[in-house]
Amino acid sequence: MIKIIKADGAEKQFLADVEKRAGEVNADVEKIVRGILADVKENGDSAVKSYTAKFDCPNAQYYRVPDEAINDALTEANEKCPDFVNAMLNAVENITAFHTRQKREGFCVTEANGVMMGQRVRGLDKVGLYVPGGTAAYPSSVLMNAIPAKIAGVKEVIMVTPPLKDGTANKDILVAAALCGVDRIYLAGGAQAVAALAYGTDEIPRVDKIVGPGNIFVATAKKLLYGTVDIDMFAGPSEILVFADETANPVYLAADLMSQAEHDKLASAIMITTSMDVAVRTQEEIERQSAYLSRKDIIDSSISNYGAIIVCDDNDYAIEIANKLAPEHMEVVAENPTEYIGKIDNVGSLFLGQYSPEPLGDYYAGPNHVLPTSGTARFFSPLGVDSFVKRSSYICYTKEALLDSADDIILFAEREKLTAHANSIRVRKEN
Repeated sequence: MIKIIKADGAEKQFLADVEKRAGEVNADVEKIVRGILADVKENGDSAVKSYTAKFDCPNAQYYRVPDEAINDALTEANEKCPDFVNAMLNAVENITAFHTRQKREGFCVTEANGVMMGQRVRGLDKVGLYVPGGTAAYPSSVLMNAIPAKIAGVKEVIMVTPPLKDGTANKDILVAAALCGVDRIYLAGGAQAVAALAYGTDEIPRVDKIVGPGNIFVATAKKLLYGTVDIDMFAGPSEILVFADETANPVYLAADLMSQAEHDKLASAIMITTSMDVAVRTQEEIERQSAYLSRKDIIDSSISNYGAIIVCDDNDYAIEIANKLAPEHMEVVAENPTEYIGKIDNVGSLFLGQYSPEPLGDYYAGPNHVLPTSGTARFFSPLGVDSFVKRSSYICYTKEALLDSADDIILFAEREKLTAHANSIRVRKEN
């Protein structure tokens, strides 16, 4: 059962425990992952295929998924589940519309003295997309990662996903990949697939960035390879924070808390309210609704360990807690929810009003569902078009413009005791 905590100081230990849950490094996992990375770096595709046979399927039907298999999955989906394909197409439209507005252009500035400066913004060359392929197969993640990459101008999106037990790829994932233009798909999962993308093999090209969710082995591999390759973010367990006033419907509140609690036993589902009545009724609703949900055991575990309803005396303290937690998802279910937009500074994605539940953002509305976790929304942003571009600047001075600035530059260089820097300017001044 979810606990109710009165905000009289008792909430501080609970919040501290929640913050600590994602900070521990599993030394055993790291040791295993380091071994896999070294093996793939040394032995390439043969190592990747060996781990695939060991961990996922001993007889995968193919390594690179052929175009025919992708086309067949799309044809079958159109015939057998057209409503799902249409739902994905609607989501693609919404996600594309939102992320297109994020696209930035370069610029060039020419001064009166002939100086020209500017900035180029362009998509990365190759991006790797990791997609879980077993029981936790999420076609929505394919859309959320691949669409902004394509909008950014990434030349090639290469997807890796583990095979199913029958040696094939998850068909929902293939359909999503086809709908958003993924260029190549390989049946490989785990730390070995991440390593193949980071180092490159004979068959899997080396990429500039790896994005997408995964288990602890995938997450650890991404952390260890950061610097060899860029990654989307350091992802921790999922989390939701719900702020509710006395007007909120406990039926909705309970449902939304459990929608995140079902992800993982480490997931955090917290509600803050100024109404003890709403708190008690929400607690009762969680007990009632969880009884008929398929992932009840996971919900019960995460709710018991990392869930709570905190009852505050006033809204100001509730907002203070929210900004300190910097949650991945936050719902504001209040009489005037939009007034909180300027008050919640640290959040991955903000959901406003009783008809904007968190799953709306997971699948459909348009903003990205790849969000900072574990308090990193204080300084990280959601995945977006900017995540897939690089910027470079250029400078072109005339002789006269450089000479006008020469003394200032020489002074800077000499103050930093970098005499060769100063000399680079001085020789142009004197010759």
